[in-house]
Amino acid sequence: HCLFGGFFQNVGRAVVWGAFVDAVIDEVTQLATTPLVASAPIEAVYLGGGTPSALDARDLARLIDGLRRRLPLSEDCEITVEGRSFDFGVEKARAAIDAGANRISLGVQTFDTGLRKRLGRKLTGPEVAAFLTRLVALDRASVVCDLIYGLPGQDAAAWRRDIETAIDVGIDGVSLYALNVWQGSPLDAAVRAGKLPPAGTLAAQATVYSAAVDLLTAHGWRQVAQSHMVRTARERNRYNRMVKAGVPCLPFGPGAGGHAHGYRWRNVIEVDRRRALRAEGLFPVKALSRLTARYRSAAGITAGLEAGRLDLMSIAVPGFAEAARPLLDNWASAGLVRLDGHILRTTRAGAFWITNLTSGLHAVLAGLSPSPTLSTGVVQ
Repeated sequence: HCLFGGFFQNVGRAVVWGAFVDAVIDEVTQLATTPLVASAPIEAVYLGGGTPSALDARDLARLIDGLRRRLPLSEDCEITVEGRSFDFGVEKARAAIDAGANRISLGVQTFDTGLRKRLGRKLTGPEVAAFLTRLVALDRASVVCDLIYGLPGQDAAAWRRDIETAIDVGIDGVSLYALNVWQGSPLDAAVRAGKLPPAGTLAAQATVYSAAVDLLTAHGWRQVAQSHMVRTARERNRYNRMVKAGVPCLPFGPGAGGHAHGYRWRNVIEVDRRRALRAEGLFPVKALSRLTARYRSAAGITAGLEAGRLDLMSIAVPGFAEAARPLLDNWASAGLVRLDGHILRTTRAGAFWITNLTSGLHAVLAGLSPSPTLSTGVVQ
């Protein structure tokens, strides 16, 4: 249960892991031959949003193998296992790779042992770095990790050491995330109670974000997205890139969410309730909604800004470029973007403020006259 996250739902218990994996494979088997799933190759599989590395080695391997056998995966499908360093281990990682995983993503957050203890992390920074080094030495999968800047008590020197450690252990990629203090989260409560210092200010976050990109770039890393840097061609970041671009995503298992053919839906997350619904012959969908008629255009904006280059003419909505011009000129004068005709490129400052830029262009899109296809449910 992460101190800084608001996503915790179910406690993993070894006695239910086998049945849990059985239920997910069952669900995949039931849907695998439907047109929704079988009609196109699947380019990426992501086990995560949660901690699949909590499963024992046998069940984790059985789940991955079950997905590979039942789903129409492309030959070069990216299969990611998300996890934490604690209770993972090289042997479990090897079992996952043997079963077909080719990407391991660890939520490290920081290598600083003092900060890790404050956040309730169980391993020291050197222990995590050693585990990453052993994973890299297997040389059989892309190894990436997440790091967070703006943590309570984290100064610029500690952040630089985090980046230097990521470089030294030889991983293939790293994601740099600004801390969000979710209202009502354990971290929020700890800061309010004075048990932890405040999170980093926006100004401090902007400074350390830029410093991290500079340091990684100086060591030959490439920035492929606002938050993601890669060292090797092995790291494709395919799942994250495709989700941002609005590619259909098929959700399996508790709490998973996805979208396809004009609809978005999310599965029931409570394991017992899912089991009861399935026993009644009902599929455990928690919520279903129609995507907006301009979903694809909005996704195009998101993907372009993430990549640092947006062709305004690729947004096929009449009047978009003209309507966005005053906002873009304002951003250009503030040093957030550079404009070259209809090509928009984000600066380093613009990359840091990407959430605001994305929201601004989405608002422009939403303010235009409705598409004539809106009432038919056709996704533009």
